[in-house]
Amino acid sequence: MCQVAIYPGTFDPVTYGHIDLIKRAQEVFSEVIVAVARNPHKGPLFSLEERVAMIRKATAGLKGVEIESFDGLVVDYARKHKAKVLIRGLRMLSDFEYEFQMALTNRKLAPDIETIFLMPQESYSYLSSKLLKEAATLGADLSSFVPDFVEEALKIKLHKQTL
Repeated sequence: MCQVAIYPGTFDPVTYGHIDLIKRAQEVFSEVIVAVARNPHKGPLFSLEERVAMIRKATAGLKGVEIESFDGLVVDYARKHKAKVLIRGLRMLSDFEYEFQMALTNRKLAPDIETIFLMPQESYSYLSSKLLKEAATLGADLSSFVPDFVEEALKIKLHKQTL
């Protein structure tokens, strides 16, 4: 087993694809810190506190997994936690260009921190939080994409927005 790995993201909301990557990382690293980014410029639907709470609930019982929030550069956060590895998910080829740019930028900022890409199970390879929010707006059944409590939270949040 290797050291600590950071899995950063907005997780707005957490999906089964995210949970799959957390479990995959857990098999390789002794500790996985899921770092929920404040990221206000992305305009998240859920507050930082709500996103952290949902991920905590979704990963309850997973050993060696911690959930925290952070603000600022992920490489600074990783150094603070003495982590040498960032985990990033690659779903489709379309993710690659953005993720590659981000990994190279992080490498320039922090050559001592490596980015490792993990692929989710094929059945989750097309999932994105943005797509699920759009589907939820149209009343889609999301039970095969997110835990039931996340689907319920989406419905409540989206209903409040339409009032």
